[in-house]
Amino acid sequence: MKALNKMLCLVDGEHYLPVTQEAIDTLNNLEHIDIAGAVFIGGTEKLRDDSEDTYSEKLGVPVQFAKDKDIPYDIIVDMIREYDVDTVFDLSDEPILDYPKRFKIACKVLNEGVTYEGPDFKFEPTTQYDVMEKPSMTILGTGKRIGKTAVSGFVSRLIDKKGYNPCVIAMGRGGPEEPEIVHGEKLKINAEFLLEQSEKGVHAASDHWEDALMSRILTIGCRRCGGGMAGEVFLTNMKKGAKLANSVESEFAIFEGSGAAIPPIKTDKRITLIGANQPIENLTTYFGPYRVTLGDLVILTMCEEPMCSAEKIKEIEEFVDEVNPDATVISTVFRPKPLDDISGKNVLFATTAPEDVKDKLVDYLERNFGCKVVGTTAHLSNRPLLREDMKKYMDKSDVMLTELKAAAVDVATKDAIAAGLDVVYCDNIPVPINDSYPDLSDSIIKLVDSAIDNFNKKSE
Repeated sequence: MKALNKMLCLVDGEHYLPVTQEAIDTLNNLEHIDIAGAVFIGGTEKLRDDSEDTYSEKLGVPVQFAKDKDIPYDIIVDMIREYDVDTVFDLSDEPILDYPKRFKIACKVLNEGVTYEGPDFKFEPTTQYDVMEKPSMTILGTGKRIGKTAVSGFVSRLIDKKGYNPCVIAMGRGGPEEPEIVHGEKLKINAEFLLEQSEKGVHAASDHWEDALMSRILTIGCRRCGGGMAGEVFLTNMKKGAKLANSVESEFAIFEGSGAAIPPIKTDKRITLIGANQPIENLTTYFGPYRVTLGDLVILTMCEEPMCSAEKIKEIEEFVDEVNPDATVISTVFRPKPLDDISGKNVLFATTAPEDVKDKLVDYLERNFGCKVVGTTAHLSNRPLLREDMKKYMDKSDVMLTELKAAAVDVATKDAIAAGLDVVYCDNIPVPINDSYPDLSDSIIKLVDSAIDNFNKKSE
């Protein structure tokens, strides 16, 4: 039997009360729908009696009114919780609700795990399969190329050294048809090995291979296609990957998002990454607030000129504090860390970082690792341009230093080996922009401990 859909309706004073009453009755008469209540969100043009009692009597359901002229977002949330609502149905319209206000309602409603629906739209919370049999966390992001895999690697290495025995489950646009285990703790993963995998048809620069290489732990690769406005994916085998994670010997699972898509697995805690280089409206409007509010720990990345000004960093931090005041917030930059010794070598450096920060990364490499960077390319995600850049510098180079992204294996590694260069892969380390923030490592450990506590309480 189909479950009863308990519905909260949003109504306004721009509609005559009898018209609103007919709409409520129409919904209530639909099979499997029960109108639990309504929120009067504003408007006075056709309002003749502004009492809650009158509206409750005429509509036949409990009605709460806005306490001021602003949209009563808090009342909507309170009534969702009070009446255990499944769906919020919007019977309002312009001018009471414009696009920004509707997106703000959508974010509030989806954060309650409830559907937001109207005459020609429907937004649903992202799928969250409750399948995990061990403590877990999610790392999700507000977009692509903002450092999810780098942060996932940082978290994995940190907690692995502390004895938490983690594994990573990653989903990517180029992931395998069936979830794939990579034993990063056992395999000797180097340039030749990854090139061999690539020539077998494996996407050897996929996130789970990068995780295995950078962290030397067990990883599970999954695939996904499509990404909805709120982070839902159209196709993914990550549920299978999660069940596989339950069967391996690891004791803590880290689920890594892809782009702005959210892993469809219910976990104990979440880290949200915000790319400070993204347009501010992508973070503060649309479904940006939804993703931001999901994070127990919020890490801003790319927090440096010219990608992001100090003023913009402050604006983002203040916004996070407004919509997610309980979260720990840390602003960071990424700095490269070669996995092998490159001291005294002439280096060709391939990165996905924007051209604008290239000089900072080059200076960091030369100062900290004793090398000479003779050439750079920021075109790892553009194969033709990558090949052009490499041709300019390969005869001057001893080492190809590359992030494990995009064309790092099938172009950068392959062409460098063919030219007689050594290939060294490069990690990216998140570094807080100053000492005013909480310690990043301590914050991660606290979050992992909290995730374990949450899991244990559920299991009692």
